[in-house]
Amino acid sequence: MISVLWLACWISVAYSLHNRSHIVILVPVGEAVAISCLLLPSQNSSSNVTWYRNGSIIPLMGDDYLRIHQRRNLLWLIPAKTEDSGFYECRRGNSEIDRKELQVVENDDGLCFNKNAAYPQKLPLENNGYLVCPDVEYFESENSPLVLQWSKACSPGLFEDKRFQTLAHSLSVNNVNERDKGIYVCQTTYTYMGKTYNVSRAIDLITYASPQKLLIPKVIYPQNNSIEVELGSSVLIECNASGDTQDIFTAWEVNGTVLEDFDNTLTEETYIRHSSLSGKWIVGTKFNITAMKNKHYLTFLCIVWTPKLEQTSVYIMLQRPTKNIQGYLIGGLVSPILLILAAVFTYNIFKVDIVLWYRQSCKPLLRKEVSDGKLYDAYVVYPSNVTNSIYSSDIFVLKMLPEVLEKQCGYNLFICGRDDLPGQAIITVIDEVLRLSRRVIIVLAPGSYSSSLQRDTTEQQIAMYSALIRDEIKVILILLGKIKDYASMPESIKYLKQKHGVLIWKGDFSEQSQLATTKFWKNVRYRMPVRQNPPSLDHHLVPVTLTASRIAEG
Repeated sequence: MISVLWLACWISVAYSLHNRSHIVILVPVGEAVAISCLLLPSQNSSSNVTWYRNGSIIPLMGDDYLRIHQRRNLLWLIPAKTEDSGFYECRRGNSEIDRKELQVVENDDGLCFNKNAAYPQKLPLENNGYLVCPDVEYFESENSPLVLQWSKACSPGLFEDKRFQTLAHSLSVNNVNERDKGIYVCQTTYTYMGKTYNVSRAIDLITYASPQKLLIPKVIYPQNNSIEVELGSSVLIECNASGDTQDIFTAWEVNGTVLEDFDNTLTEETYIRHSSLSGKWIVGTKFNITAMKNKHYLTFLCIVWTPKLEQTSVYIMLQRPTKNIQGYLIGGLVSPILLILAAVFTYNIFKVDIVLWYRQSCKPLLRKEVSDGKLYDAYVVYPSNVTNSIYSSDIFVLKMLPEVLEKQCGYNLFICGRDDLPGQAIITVIDEVLRLSRRVIIVLAPGSYSSSLQRDTTEQQIAMYSALIRDEIKVILILLGKIKDYASMPESIKYLKQKHGVLIWKGDFSEQSQLATTKFWKNVRYRMPVRQNPPSLDHHLVPVTLTASRIAEG
């Protein structure tokens, strides 16, 4: 039951909305016709308007050379044909629809009009009034002022009666009487594409006795609302009301004074129209603000009154546009992303310095970590007896590494040939020391992996096995000099280079090259583990004793 009532209510609302926007336009066949799309006061004729016919989804074309075409907010039919009768819709934006019905009719035999196509207009007896020629203002241009010819029932001599006078698009009738009833025809011409077409409207004048009390006029716009206007922009402000007669008056006030006293650049313009749909008169006044100023952001009051009624008033408030927070939202979202990207970019460039600084600054905290059971920070593997005029692996390993990593940085290194004891089982010692080391430093000199020097020592084989097969320990690969061609390198070295990267020693053996703060040594320290033990003067004696004891136990 509820659903049925809801459906009935919806149908009623839809029907009322449909009827409210349904306007009938009556024109004779063969004449020029212009159908206007109703625009709100805040809109202008250049608004986005699209015309459709009989509910079609295909819009009508805007080519001026077509018989039916669109210019601005007007749909033109030049000339109109009988088959043009039907419904036309104009759409503003996505939802606003203005619906018109066009009826193209043949004139009655021997007459210049069709009785069934006459627009009804009412005038009170014993009063002055106006007959308005509907929809002819569209045919007026600046170069050719509109000239209307009026007749009653197609007969000349109307203006022999001095009570009738032409006034713009209207026919003024003084002291209306019963004999004035009948059909009046207003006619003009319109020239388009070199051809001249007639434009005429038939008006059925209906007289009625003057009421003792006039109905209260209905204010159409504004409705006590506000509009947003940009500073410096132009805006047209309108106030209009409808009633049974044109004896309706409207005027603007602001701050308790008339409009021109507030700002002499603001001039009111009054207009009168007749609605062919409802038979009501529409009276209004408008003014234009060509350049919006701060003083114009006020409430403007429109006064509406009739001679026999008390006045009523409505207002419209001009406001500054609300700030668009979209830019702030985008900025708020983009800024953190840019900060993150900048932080990532900065870290990628300075990550070595950042990590070393963190280790130095947080040394007390890092020392509290649980020991991993390792005794050495790195086990050093290097090719012995590889010397040329520029590089010497023995000097680099036995002098430079201890000077920087042990003395300056406090690391414990195990260097075979320096820290092992003669006569020990080399395989057992190397395997044991590798298990007690956190890193493996592999030093290569140019030529150490050439075809003549590819006989790896037992030490190198075990270190490679631990690094490649067991994957138990991280490798620091140091190359003493640039390599032009890596094709001749052993596959194991190529793999370690790809997995762990390679550090290239480009320095000499001067004192400057032995500073731990140089770029090369910073990269070595970055790959070294966090130092957990303080420097020891006898660091190289500890592993030997431990290893010997374990060998003896074995």
